[in-house]
Amino acid sequence: MRAFFGIVVVLIVGVAVVSYTAAHRSGSISESVSTTEVEFELFDDINVAVPSRFGDLETWRRPVGPPRVGLQVGHWKREELPDELKRLRERGGGASGGGKAEWEINLAIAEETKEFLEAKGVIVDILPSTIPPAYWADVFIAIHADGNVNSEVSGFKVAAPHRDLTGRAGSLVDTLEAEYARSTGLRLDFNVTRNMRGYYAFNWRRYEHAVHPMTVAAILETGFLTSPVDQRVIVAQPRIAARGIADAVLKFLDV
Repeated sequence: MRAFFGIVVVLIVGVAVVSYTAAHRSGSISESVSTTEVEFELFDDINVAVPSRFGDLETWRRPVGPPRVGLQVGHWKREELPDELKRLRERGGGASGGGKAEWEINLAIAEETKEFLEAKGVIVDILPSTIPPAYWADVFIAIHADGNVNSEVSGFKVAAPHRDLTGRAGSLVDTLEAEYARSTGLRLDFNVTRNMRGYYAFNWRRYEHAVHPMTVAAILETGFLTSPVDQRVIVAQPRIAARGIADAVLKFLDV
């Protein structure tokens, strides 16, 4: 009987290895190169108390004024990152493809998104890699593009922070997924990693240069710069990508 169970275990492990290898070669398991992963920073402990510098968040109230949105351009001006993020400052500059560096694509999409939102009376801040200390906005979206050694891998993905004190980041993610897919026609990539949800700009517990805990935040990988399919949108027609982001934000804010 023991020999029988031993054979079963060996067979199961063998099938798992073969399946993983096949998936990896097909590109269904991402093998990213020069992506935003260099800017990810996991929370040490998601249950740690809120730092005292934020005061009593239970009594926090939204500042009076029109809706405000922060659009972070991933990898833009990364050489200006503060010393607390020195490790990120010294690493690579993101993905590349279609004759463009990632920050160029991210900036083009952010600028087009800003135009759409401002037409609806929304105040928009375009932010570089460095986030102002305790930055607050009704919505914060970190705009990035992905990369992969396999040019057939394509699609976009969205993630919320590990810790969301607003309770609304999940709704923002759902809205972004729906509207971005509708506008761009790109498929949704479900390969959201634990690292994406630990993006450094979300980590207000560890870093001074991160969003305020009451900022509804998400990170959007707009597509793969290494994919000819995705390049047709994010490189050739960034306004289409921007339209999807803007529509999602306006719907989320009910503007």
